[in-house]
Amino acid sequence: MNQYETVIVLTPLLSEEVAKEALAKFSKIITDSGAEIVQEDNWGLRKLAYPIEKKASGFFHLTEYKSSGELISKLELELKRDERVLRFLTIRLDRHAVAYNDKKRSGAFNKKPKQEVAG
Repeated sequence: MNQYETVIVLTPLLSEEVAKEALAKFSKIITDSGAEIVQEDNWGLRKLAYPIEKKASGFFHLTEYKSSGELISKLELELKRDERVLRFLTIRLDRHAVAYNDKKRSGAFNKKPKQEVAG
């Protein structure tokens, strides 16, 4: 099983409920195919780097999951068919990216180094 990340950008015209419903649909496709969702991260409404379909912002959502390769084509087909999706990107994570994400989730990067007291 490989580990993948999919970032989905939804149109900003959606309400919060409709956006959550759309994301739940894609999560259900992932879990129904026998994949295991490692982490979901909702980044919320963000400004886009460039306009897409005359829209300057979008709802961003990241899903990290373990799956076989057959799921990717099925998931991407559903993403292409859904008119609420502006853009999406799926990448397969190598072992270094998986280790980095595990450290990030455990909070290893947010710890401040201890300062020694001069005395």
